Amino acid sequence: MSALICGSYAFDTIMVFPDRFKNHILPDKVHMINVSFLVPDMRREFGGCAGNIAYNLKLLGGDPLPMATVGADFEPYAQWMDECDISRRHIRMIPEHYTGQAFITTDQDDNQITAFHPGAMNDAHLNKVSDAEGVTLGIVSPDGRDGMIQHAEQFAEAGIPFIFDPGQGMPMFDGVDLRRFVKQATYVTLNDYEAQLMSERTGWNPEELAAQVEALIITKGGEGSVIYTGGKTLRIPAAPIARIKDPTGCGDAYRAGLLWGLMNGLDWETTGRVAAVMGAIKIEHTGPQNHRPSLEDIKARFKDAFGREM
Repeated sequence: MSALICGSYAFDTIMVFPDRFKNHILPDKVHMINVSFLVPDMRREFGGCAGNIAYNLKLLGGDPLPMATVGADFEPYAQWMDECDISRRHIRMIPEHYTGQAFITTDQDDNQITAFHPGAMNDAHLNKVSDAEGVTLGIVSPDGRDGMIQHAEQFAEAGIPFIFDPGQGMPMFDGVDLRRFVKQATYVTLNDYEAQLMSERTGWNPEELAAQVEALIITKGGEGSVIYTGGKTLRIPAAPIARIKDPTGCGDAYRAGLLWGLMNGLDWETTGRVAAVMGAIKIEHTGPQNHRPSLEDIKARFKDAFGREM
């Protein structure tokens, strides 16, 4: 089974400020901020929701088909995809744009100031779900607004089950948009903050939202996740972790676990736990795509965490 992963590809430039923002921002001057932070540590990572989900699904032995628009500067990322044996046949280059770029500055309290340039993401609508063959499952993750709208419509029209994952794209949509997405989707996944925002904008509480789809998955960080499905509420524990290094990309790793469970016909109790293990492995590493466990490593981690085979 192949999963079509519609979403963003981006370069993440991550800078570490060895102090606290609050020591340099005057509360009574927030209307006229002009500050500069010295950041001696910097790294550039491969990121973007579609890129991260595809990477983690490949680690699980899945067959990811990422679909995205990228810029003329994409060559280093393209080489990385080739190294990871991830298909590029649905990656469209828009030569007059940059690939999406996130510039993230993190302080000692793990507060973040981020600037994001969408670049070629804004042309995501140029890609069509019908361009991909043999697709049996999909996901609409954060991307250009028109691309997200059209890809959801195309999955629904083609009868291909898909996950709606609004993520950081949530602010682009009002209640009417979000209700339409939910009615088209087969599954919806949100973090707890996004779930609250979704409820406020749609007027549906989690139970009412879950009634519209086959499953609603809400992640709660270290508290695990909750899956509403078939009138039941399943509470999925977080997988144990050795250390917290970097939460960037954990949600995408979790979503790869959801896709893998659906692709393999697993029950939701198991699928949620596979997703939890992927998030736990990711959080122990810096950057979204620097963890490299084998499938056997993942299976062993699952057994250690939950006392049974994956």
